[in-house]
Amino acid sequence: MGRRSLSGGVIPAGQSRIQFTFGFKGVRYRPTLPWVPTPTNLRRARQHLLGIKARIAAGTFLFAEEFPDYRHLNRTPREGSARTCEQVFDEYLAHCLARVARHDLAPVTLTTYRRTLDHVWRRAVGARRFLDVSYSELVRIADTPPWGKKTYNNAVSVLRRAFKFGYRNHPDRHDPTRELKGARIQGKDRPIVDPFALDEAETLVAAIRKDWGDAQANYDEFRFFTGLRPSEEIALRVSDYDAIRGTLDVTKARVNGIDKDCTKTGDDRRIVLSPRAIGVLRRHLAFRDGLVRAGVIDHDFLFFKADGQPICNLQYLGMRWQRTLRRLTKIRYRRPYVARHTSVSWDLMIGRSALWVARQHGHSISTMLRFYAAWAGGALESDVERIRAAINSERPLKRSRAWAGSLQITRPIARPFEMKFPPSPQATDIRFATGFATKRGGPAAKSLKGREKTGGERGIRRRILEINNLRNSFVFLSPPIPPDPRIWQ
Repeated sequence: MGRRSLSGGVIPAGQSRIQFTFGFKGVRYRPTLPWVPTPTNLRRARQHLLGIKARIAAGTFLFAEEFPDYRHLNRTPREGSARTCEQVFDEYLAHCLARVARHDLAPVTLTTYRRTLDHVWRRAVGARRFLDVSYSELVRIADTPPWGKKTYNNAVSVLRRAFKFGYRNHPDRHDPTRELKGARIQGKDRPIVDPFALDEAETLVAAIRKDWGDAQANYDEFRFFTGLRPSEEIALRVSDYDAIRGTLDVTKARVNGIDKDCTKTGDDRRIVLSPRAIGVLRRHLAFRDGLVRAGVIDHDFLFFKADGQPICNLQYLGMRWQRTLRRLTKIRYRRPYVARHTSVSWDLMIGRSALWVARQHGHSISTMLRFYAAWAGGALESDVERIRAAINSERPLKRSRAWAGSLQITRPIARPFEMKFPPSPQATDIRFATGFATKRGGPAAKSLKGREKTGGERGIRRRILEINNLRNSFVFLSPPIPPDPRIWQ
């Protein structure tokens, strides 16, 4: 029977150090730490020793990180060498790769993590001991490049994730990245929505068709009249289009040449195509069938390059968009993603339901109203009529007089999503399941009236008046648009 330790493996070593006794890889070690051997520090040292033994049992113990000034450190096992930041980054990326394999992380996310760690943090702190990196050092590195707010937040976020992964082996240590705060993104920092006018979009599509051919022009024209995200559009297959119902299934995306079995938001949706979008697809499918018969296309992707190959990334499309739009001096330059903003704005301008537009384009109502409401509110009635006519026509319209140079000012219209309260219940016959609102019974209304007369403390009279105003106001949701494309007028 072995002798039981009375000190718990922790004893004073002089007046300024505490000695720890434990076994590691079959060898007994007695390293020390510069702790004054007070009763409090001895109790703390015993708890620390328990943590060391637990890490040894779990295989995560690193000798140099626990006892960096141990005089016989070069004799310790290789597993006890100090981990560097580069090793932690490699371990974290290996963990992310395993998550990608089990479909718990998007491949493009792993690519972004690796690029940020390799180009920024690995160069700066890769050779440093992981536990020696301080908060002030990380702040200095992050503040050196002339980054914008979004780039700064992305770089700090990746580092914070990698350090959190590494510090899980050291729960008793403080992670310096926990104090790294991201830059605050305000409304003025977000890009301003600057949609194309109808004549600008038609002119741009015609110029792209002239410069690069039908494959590119059909892709961009379809984007203006559906509002698909670029990653969603290049991932479409021919089987996603239902010509009988006039609908399109959006269930996947392609980012950096990697196919994802979900959209950006993770929600699949079925969109109703307008007559103009259906017309674009009919012309494009006829063009595609000719290339299939000629043996140029041997895949089932809906959109493709001029040579018939699938579109792997958006740089190919963006370069052509930029060259053509720079050439058109009458149209100010916008990035390709503005075509999606344009489609959402057009749907709001012609009076479509905000709920329907949000579902059609795959985002929330709050996002839609926050980014597109202000622009749609200043539209002219003549512009709205031309947009409605263009959406309901399978072919492009002729250019307007305003675009030719003779601009005629017309009456501005109100925002289509601006709430207007209906008449009070006394003036209308509102019944349950017909107007989606009910009229209060007599006792409840009578009780509110009595309290309105008597008033009360702390502004209760004002609040009761507000309740009465809300009681007489009903918000009606427009019914969903049926999937028949003939209903678009």
